[in-house]
Amino acid sequence: MQKTPRANRLHIAILGRRNAGKSSLVNALTNQDLAVVSDVAGTTTDPVYKSMEILPIGPVRIIDTAGIDDEGELGDLRVKKTKEALQRTDLAVLVVDPEVGVDEYEKDLLAECEERDIPVVGVVNKEDKVEDIALNDLMSELSIKLLSVSATEQTGIEKLKKEIILNAPEKFEKSEIIGDLIQPQDTVVLVIPIDAAAPKGRLILPQVQTLRDVLDHDAQSMVVKDTELKGALAELKNDPKIVVTDSQAFMKVAADVPERIQLTGFSILFARYKGDLEILTNGAKEIDNLEAGDDVLVAESCTHHRTCDDIGTVKIPRWLRQKVGADLNFDHVSGREFPDNVEDYDLIVQCGGCMTNRKEILYRIKKADSLGIPIVNYGMLIAHVHGILDRALEPFPYAKMLWDEEKSI
Repeated sequence: MQKTPRANRLHIAILGRRNAGKSSLVNALTNQDLAVVSDVAGTTTDPVYKSMEILPIGPVRIIDTAGIDDEGELGDLRVKKTKEALQRTDLAVLVVDPEVGVDEYEKDLLAECEERDIPVVGVVNKEDKVEDIALNDLMSELSIKLLSVSATEQTGIEKLKKEIILNAPEKFEKSEIIGDLIQPQDTVVLVIPIDAAAPKGRLILPQVQTLRDVLDHDAQSMVVKDTELKGALAELKNDPKIVVTDSQAFMKVAADVPERIQLTGFSILFARYKGDLEILTNGAKEIDNLEAGDDVLVAESCTHHRTCDDIGTVKIPRWLRQKVGADLNFDHVSGREFPDNVEDYDLIVQCGGCMTNRKEILYRIKKADSLGIPIVNYGMLIAHVHGILDRALEPFPYAKMLWDEEKSI
C-alpha cells in the first residue's frame, strides 16, 4: 500500500471551519495521532497529507486543511491554501461543528465542490459533546446527508468510511495507459534513453506504469535505449504493434522506426491518461500562432534537481524561441503552484503530471480552456516543434482528426 504512487491515490480533503474537529477526524480515520489537535483555533496551517488504505477503494490520500473561516493576513493565506487543495480533491468530507451550526462558510464550500464536480460527504462532529444534535435542521440548511460522529470517541467512524466508499468516484483515474491500444501477445517497444537527466538506478514513473500496463494486458514488451533501437527492431521476426519513446528522443526514434509501425511518446500517453488529449491537441496547434513578446507559462508538477540542460527551464524555451523565430517571455512554476492569472498568458506548457493526480491536471487544463488560453504538455510540444506530432497522434483517431482539420484550413 505504501508503495502506491501518491498520484494514483484517491485524494480525500477534510474541510470545514476552525475547531470543527477536522484534525481529530483525520486521526480517527487513520487510527493514528498524525495531525496536531488543539482547542486553539487555527492549529492546522498548511494542508497536511497522509496516505492510508480504505478497502475496497484501496490506497487513498487524506488532506487535512486549515479552517475555511481563518482570519487576518496569515489566515487569508491559509484559506487560499485550502481552496488550492480542492484542485486535487477527488472527494470532500465537509465537517460541521454542531456548537456553531451552518453558515455561509459551509454553504460556499459545498457550492464550490459542486462547481468542481467533487462529491461531498457531510459529517457533524462532536456528538460526545453536544446532546440532541439537530441533524435534520442542519441537513435542510445544507441540502446534503449528514452523519453524526465523534472523532475523539471514535464513534460513527466506520459509518463515515462506508459513506466515503459509496461516494468515491469510480473513475478518479483512468484504468488504462496503453492497454486499449494493444491486444494479447502484441509486442510493444519502450524506448528509454539513459542520459544525464535519467535518474540513477531506476526508471521514471511513466515508464514503469506503461510497462506494467503492457504486462497487465497480456502483451510483451521490449525495453531498449534509443541508441540500441534500430538493431533491436532488426532482430524482431515481426513488427511491434507500437513503439513508445521518451519525448526528448523523438527525432532519433522517428528516424529509426519505419512509417508502417505506430509511434508515440510516454508524454502523449499521459496526456490522455492524466488529462484531456483533445484540448491539448488544440493547444499544440496554437504554438504556430505565437508571436514575438508573447508570454508563456511553463508548469511542472514536481520539484527536482535541475541539470544544466533542464527540459522545462532550458530546452522548451529554446525550442519555442527557435520555432517562433523571436524572443518570448517565460514564467516557471513547480510543485503545487499554479497562478490565478492564467488569462495573462498566450500559452501554457504543462508537464506530463506523473507526480500529481488526474484531478489536478484536469483542473489546470479545463481552467485554461475555459478562459480560451491554449495549453499543451511537454511531450506534445516537443513532438510538434520537431515536426512529428502528426505521426505521434496516429494511434489516437479523434485527436488526429482534430490535428488534420486545422492543417486543412
